Amino acid sequence: MLKPQVFLAAILSATLFPSACRSAQPHIYDLVIYGGTSAGIVAAVQAKRMGATVIVLEPSSRIGGLTTTGLGQTDIGNKAAIGGISREFYQRVRKHYAEDANWNWETKASYRSGGQSRTTAGEDTMWTFEPSAALKIMQDLVDEHEIVVIRNARLDRTPLADGTNRIKGVVMRGAKIATLITKDHKEYRGRCFIDATYEGDLLAGAGVSYMVGRESSQTYDESLNGVQTKRALHHQLHSGVDPYRVPGDPNSGLLPGIDPKGPGSEQSGDHRVQAFCFRMCLTDHPSNRMQILKPADYDENDYELLLRNFEAGARVLPWSFSLMPNRKTDINNNRGVSTDFIGQSYQYPEATYEQREQIIADHLSYQKGLLWTLANHPRVPSSMRQQVSKWGPCRDEFSQPDGWQRQLYVREARRMIGAKVMTQKHCQGDVIADRTVGLAAYTMDSHHVQRYVDQNGHVQNEGDVQVGGFSPYGIEYGSLTPKEAECTNLLVPVCLSASHIAFGSIRMEPVYMVLGQTSATAAVHAIRDNTSVQKIDYAKLRKQLLQDDQVLTWTKAVNVSPLSRKLKSFAGMVIDDNQSERDGFDSVSQSNGPFLGSHYRHDSNAGKGSQTAKYSFKVTQPGNYHLQLAWTAHSNRATNVPVTLHTGGSVQKILVNQREPPNEAPFGTLGTFKLKPGVVNVVIDNADTNGYVILDGARLVPTAETSPPNRR
Repeated sequence: MLKPQVFLAAILSATLFPSACRSAQPHIYDLVIYGGTSAGIVAAVQAKRMGATVIVLEPSSRIGGLTTTGLGQTDIGNKAAIGGISREFYQRVRKHYAEDANWNWETKASYRSGGQSRTTAGEDTMWTFEPSAALKIMQDLVDEHEIVVIRNARLDRTPLADGTNRIKGVVMRGAKIATLITKDHKEYRGRCFIDATYEGDLLAGAGVSYMVGRESSQTYDESLNGVQTKRALHHQLHSGVDPYRVPGDPNSGLLPGIDPKGPGSEQSGDHRVQAFCFRMCLTDHPSNRMQILKPADYDENDYELLLRNFEAGARVLPWSFSLMPNRKTDINNNRGVSTDFIGQSYQYPEATYEQREQIIADHLSYQKGLLWTLANHPRVPSSMRQQVSKWGPCRDEFSQPDGWQRQLYVREARRMIGAKVMTQKHCQGDVIADRTVGLAAYTMDSHHVQRYVDQNGHVQNEGDVQVGGFSPYGIEYGSLTPKEAECTNLLVPVCLSASHIAFGSIRMEPVYMVLGQTSATAAVHAIRDNTSVQKIDYAKLRKQLLQDDQVLTWTKAVNVSPLSRKLKSFAGMVIDDNQSERDGFDSVSQSNGPFLGSHYRHDSNAGKGSQTAKYSFKVTQPGNYHLQLAWTAHSNRATNVPVTLHTGGSVQKILVNQREPPNEAPFGTLGTFKLKPGVVNVVIDNADTNGYVILDGARLVPTAETSPPNRR
């Protein structure tokens, strides 16, 4: 007997999609989803609930992607931004662990989650979980909705001989995908398609434009894109680590993983892809713990940088350690040498299946060797060895006999260049999405991309960027669709259209699920209305998404501190830091106040001489004006911040001591100047400054009097 929701779906399918029931076309699905990741499974659930026929083709043997293979410490940014089936998944996690029978290796009362995923009192969701629990929930969703999932169904990626990226496994009819063909020669026909893979093989095979690597900062006018040596402050090696196989001898060659061609020009684009790793699910329960084994191909040279980093002064275990239920972990990369296999991911996005398998095997060998080294090598501090030795792979999690998963954490591969491109400006609120289909909320986050030898002859990591402080923001519908001229029946919720740095904020599993649901909804609407995915009725889409409990607008408190002061509360001409023309000053904060607007910016006390900002005023009346600058004082601020006033043909330079409190907080008066009508530019930079340089705002006030100035 059919379950009620499946019976209803069958009725809807017969009514809304009559062609799906014709025996003459038994193999045409309304929706073919390539990729059984979390996004793919959620998309299939939504399609079924809307009465569509659907099939999921998963290239591996396991559904759920990273959600079911170790990423149990959910990266969110703000839980309230997650709705729909994505939130339902985390509600099911909560229900799963509410049952005592699911606590095999510890009691429910003994578990304490941490970090941003901490579950608070009264919350109906839970954001930390074992891989096996996530897999069970994903499989329950599949079974409840009677979703057809074909495992080990890989596209035939044999290139076509037409000089394009097209492949034999994607059959096109004009600008529409007609059929997918897998390596075992099976054909799957559909009306609409979703590429829910981490790699973007379907979108590429259909001839859709995409990007691999980092754009330059000029491509989308983003300060955080491209090569970022000056921002590479986090997850860095200790100073003085020698890069050569024989210390001090360049002729001996570089140690493994150091790029001899790096780093490239600052903020320039490149082919490099941020580092991958496995999220390690380990346990300390003796009955469930497997032994940490030394890989058969272990090479101590692969860990020489790790060992030299300890000898240079590193005294903290180099990983991010999060406890999951049942005495298990989700361990991620942290610090200068860790689980990230830096520099070894560049070829993965466009590699053949065989090449990818080798890359995955290399990553697995590296990480197994890292774990063994931390537990056993005499050059690792003994306290760390003792700590690591308490842990090992779980017997009850993965099917492989070594206790390790095979789903690599593909942080970024291809990124579609679609109808719209999400950029840094969307993340920071400078550009607002016109057709919002979900919210993202995480920090703009890129892991390191390369290792190189700096001008002092030492090893440096490059590529890490961590800039947040913004409120949840809308994701544009056009970022899920290709350009209409390229393909009219494809949606892409994972390898969506975003710049490298914006993708770093969006690329979270809960958001992928949100976008998977959106993509399925849009596909069904396109089929019903007999139109392209680009031309669906957004008002109708929005109505459906809201009906299905998606969160499309951030209506809760924005990130404004009680220390904030509104711009309109000040007389004169006031310009906030968000309205300045900036190169750098990307870090935002609310730590000290009072400050102007929602936050202030700073230079991270780095990249000296490379960060500038300009406030441009239009003066219409001649006269005397107070020039004021806004900043938050602190002992770590610079005492010699260069400020240059450009008015007419004259230039005046002022040094500001930002350790001193501004005299009319948040504004400090720099002096009174006689100005003529025209454009007046106030330029701030961080050249040769001796501390943090704060960028918060500027003000011109017409006055006949002079206030005591804050200047040197």
